[in-house]
Amino acid sequence: MNKPTNRRVFMIQTVSVAGVAAFATTAAQAAMVDEKDPQAVALGYHADATKVDKAKQPKYAAGQQCSTCALFQGKAGDAAGGCPLFAGKQVSSKGWCSAYAKKG
Repeated sequence: MNKPTNRRVFMIQTVSVAGVAAFATTAAQAAMVDEKDPQAVALGYHADATKVDKAKQPKYAAGQQCSTCALFQGKAGDAAGGCPLFAGKQVSSKGWCSAYAKKG
């Protein structure tokens, strides 16, 4: 039986590693919170803070958004990040909910 060539072994390993990396990247990206999700509705979450109805959400003040909230787990400049109120999902950095607490 012939021993596989180094090139063949290299190609098989490369394809295997690329497949694992693609799967890991996809799994690491959490789904975005849907505004219609029961938890989101209960907290008045909006993916775009500028669309918050101030009559329905009197706690909202212009300029408040998830990226400036103490609960936001994303990094500065991230378009989205985790929030402990929505386990396993991400919120928009430009979003808002009634649990907003300014970073201190």
